[in-house]
Amino acid sequence: MAHDHQHDHDHDHEHKHGHKHGHGHDHDWAEMAPLLESEAELFTPLYERALNWLAKEVTEPGLIVDAGSGPGVISCLFAETFPGARVVAVDGSEPLLERARDRAGRQGAGDRFGTLAGELPDVLGELDYPADLLWASRSVHHLGDQAAALAACAERLAPGGTLAVMEGGLPVRFLPRDIGFGRPGLQARINVVEEERFGRMRAELPGSVAVVEDWPALLTSAGLHHARSRTFLLDLPAPVTDRSRAHVVAALTRTREVIGEDLDADDRATLDRLLDPDDKASVHHRPDVFVLAAHTVHAAVRPV
Repeated sequence: MAHDHQHDHDHDHEHKHGHKHGHGHDHDWAEMAPLLESEAELFTPLYERALNWLAKEVTEPGLIVDAGSGPGVISCLFAETFPGARVVAVDGSEPLLERARDRAGRQGAGDRFGTLAGELPDVLGELDYPADLLWASRSVHHLGDQAAALAACAERLAPGGTLAVMEGGLPVRFLPRDIGFGRPGLQARINVVEEERFGRMRAELPGSVAVVEDWPALLTSAGLHHARSRTFLLDLPAPVTDRSRAHVVAALTRTREVIGEDLDADDRATLDRLLDPDDKASVHHRPDVFVLAAHTVHAAVRPV
């Protein structure tokens, strides 16, 4: 996953790809909501570091927009990181936005938290006023013309406003290369299948345009300045908590459902054994399970 396609396999994917997001590419986002939400919660330390990085340069924003918000975990982290800001979560799935509103209410941010339902990027034109910070986490790659989407996002920024996109990074890893059965390197081969599936997903999007995914260059082409990138790590080493283990089980279960038939018979059998709760060598029980991920954020500023 150069895109971290776990949820992006269809593509969805985090990704487990998290996610999301206003394009309706045959994903049932509402059905995936619990998985999207639990993953985002697990990845919260990574997101907090990314938001703190942005906060060093984005001071006292009035409006923050989360474009492709999914169930709103990151949206609510923005509300926490910037207590003076109004936050608007934008997504194509009303059931996911309902979860976002509920979360904001539970966290005491409901009075400065809004939602906007519609397809990206056009729905951004319905915002009441320009954004001081517009965040898009793994949502731009669900849009056919990524360069045009970034330009549309840039147009919705206030002068001096920041556009930040989380795209790219490294594939998530849960297991050692050699797990004691099957051919070593299972996760690497899964990533190859996911990359191919991701490429097909992109090619089939309406208005799909092939583009070099040099995100700082794309941000600059959208008329923004001061493009920079930073990668943030999630490192949950073995032995993992029950919560982390449950995420690994859910993620690999989704992998099996989405791309299982694209794997060879041996890898499929290995994956099935890894998911068998009665097998002591499965991810339900084995002591060497971990979660290691790296997500990259690219940001740039609209000229004043």
